[in-house]
Amino acid sequence: MPLPILSVAQMREWESASWAAGRSEAEVIRQVGRALAVRARALTAPGDRILILAGKGNNGADARAAAEHLTDRTVQVLHVTSPETELAALDEALGRKPSLVVDGLFGIGLNRPLAEPWMRFIQRVNEAHRPVLAVDVPSGLNADTGETYGAAIEAALTLTVGAPKRGLLQPAAWPFVGRLEVTGDVGLVPCPLRSELNWTVAEDFDGFPPARPAAAHKGTFGHLAIIAGSLGYHGAAVLAARGAQRAQPGLITLFPHESAYHPIAGQLQAVMVRPWDAAVRLPGDFSAVLIGPGLAAPEIPEEMKATTRRLWRDALVPVIVDASALDWLPLDPVPRGAIRVITPHPGEAARLLKTTPARVQADRLTALRDLSHRFGNTWVVLKGHQTLVGRSEGEVFVNSTGNPHLAQGGSGDVLAGLIAGLLAQPELQKDPARTVRYAVWRHGHAADALSGWAGEGRAARRAGWTVEDLLTQLGC
Repeated sequence: MPLPILSVAQMREWESASWAAGRSEAEVIRQVGRALAVRARALTAPGDRILILAGKGNNGADARAAAEHLTDRTVQVLHVTSPETELAALDEALGRKPSLVVDGLFGIGLNRPLAEPWMRFIQRVNEAHRPVLAVDVPSGLNADTGETYGAAIEAALTLTVGAPKRGLLQPAAWPFVGRLEVTGDVGLVPCPLRSELNWTVAEDFDGFPPARPAAAHKGTFGHLAIIAGSLGYHGAAVLAARGAQRAQPGLITLFPHESAYHPIAGQLQAVMVRPWDAAVRLPGDFSAVLIGPGLAAPEIPEEMKATTRRLWRDALVPVIVDASALDWLPLDPVPRGAIRVITPHPGEAARLLKTTPARVQADRLTALRDLSHRFGNTWVVLKGHQTLVGRSEGEVFVNSTGNPHLAQGGSGDVLAGLIAGLLAQPELQKDPARTVRYAVWRHGHAADALSGWAGEGRAARRAGWTVEDLLTQLGC
């Protein structure tokens, strides 16, 4: 089950329900400490120096509890109750260049501006430019609003307890939160609360996609049509097709603009490639259609745009629209129950909503709702940091995977192809929300594996990976 994204008050309610049910606060602290140690070990190597900054509250107790599980690291625990008194010790400890700093100074209970000595203390940590693992919330950050109380720790990774807090997902918080991860089960009772926003976890996809029947054939898994690729933009079509291949639909046919046919056809083997022709009647026997990657050249014919509008308005099969083709979409209703997906980045979303990327980023949830409503209650994949998946009503899901190395040309084309390749399969059309969420999660997880955030941790990262490497990783 995805995790609800909670306010501080809701988190306190969950904790109170746990204590009332007989759960032990001391045991929860021990389990949080163990989870912290697991992440600290993944971020360091045996013998590395780790500096633990432990305040007087539960966050400090969590951080101290991690130390007993780090016996093969050189661990220094700095108990911080007075920032003036411990500042010199902090400077000395940071001067030893620790491989990791664990921030357990303040938690979600902080509710007032920091005094000047605390701001200086936090500033010293930030100026040291050492990787920081924050416990639950970066110290000094308001976990409801994402604003600082005058200063906040700039973490590389925030391991939040139980469920994400609302403020950690606000754009204002991103420079301080870094990568956001969740401890999972630490001994609290099952969360009794629900939320409009939900955090996707790997367990959401246990047993998904389902095993393929032993007697299956190509027809079992659908036939995807891709309209993509034009002069100067042939690579996007190739990447989208290869992303679709990683989903393993039965067949894929790619229809590029005729000017890009030869460079595209020369790079693909299992994918059938036919030059775009207005006489081709889609969807025909195709079980899904993807339109958009690499269709940015000025010679795109009006017939191709008209076909996009017709498919969006009338087709009963899933239609997935990305990139330049987003600008061709009609505002007409779509058939009841038909699956429609759009995959804009913030700039494209702003263009569709006639606003600015900054406004989209300031309220990504509202932008997603507005886009879905505008285009017939379509599924929206609002890309970017913490990609959102949802529609105009109902739950919206925040993706938990991915990292800044996805910010390179072609990664969105791979994602569009992966989504379309999955939705071409009749069995996976039965639950489009889970299918789209899975594609987004898997795409980000592959990037995390390449960057060392998944599996064995940072020690396993690959420097300078490319989108072609991403495609390879998607097949692992």
